[in-house]
Amino acid sequence: MMVKADQRHLYVQVIERLKKDIESGIFKENERFPSEFELARTLGVSRATLREALRVLEEDKVIVRKHGVGTFVKPKPLFSSGIENLSSVSSMIRDAGMEPGTIFMDVLETAPCDESIAKFGCGEDERLVTIKRVRTADGDPVVYCIDQVLSKNLSSSTDELLNNSLFDAIEKSGTIRIVQAVAHIEPVGYDDEASSILRCGVDIPLLVLRQHHYSEEGEMVLYSKNYFRADKFSFHVVRKRV
Repeated sequence: MMVKADQRHLYVQVIERLKKDIESGIFKENERFPSEFELARTLGVSRATLREALRVLEEDKVIVRKHGVGTFVKPKPLFSSGIENLSSVSSMIRDAGMEPGTIFMDVLETAPCDESIAKFGCGEDERLVTIKRVRTADGDPVVYCIDQVLSKNLSSSTDELLNNSLFDAIEKSGTIRIVQAVAHIEPVGYDDEASSILRCGVDIPLLVLRQHHYSEEGEMVLYSKNYFRADKFSFHVVRKRV
């Protein structure tokens, strides 16, 4: 496993060597690396060179370093999606070859508050349905969803939502089709409610995706706040020069 001499910087060679060892299974996901002393000796490099290589690998999300614990191989996300692609959580899970499921936490119908009236452009006499669910992949909780939709736009019963996506429930009547969403995504280190529900410790961060979904007519019909386990999901975006 010792690094061979060539014209490139030594730490670059170490990076490539460690990546190959991870890909070949010498170091497995969630497995702790040997100590810096042992690894540097095995690779035949200085600890300073090794530390620089580990720093780059951490920036590239290949490894995770836990202070006072050690360095671990970061598991690859099970689910990956382009954030420019408007798809349901169910679709993302199925695309990964897993079976989506739903655990209902709460369904509450209330009068809309001032913020919701402004958000949905609805009247004070309309009713707002707030749905809290845990989405599972092969039985494991992976996303905590908080969705809001006007009751007039939701034609499915609670039982039907168990086996269908919220998109399907809204579009079931045939009068509404969701065509776009404005999305905001941000990392959250720990959330008391969501982290507990998703069985995440303080070392597993979350990705919070807030989305305003719009119909073909430009009406906002769904507001979603989804907490994704960052060790299970990754999102990317395709940027084009204009």
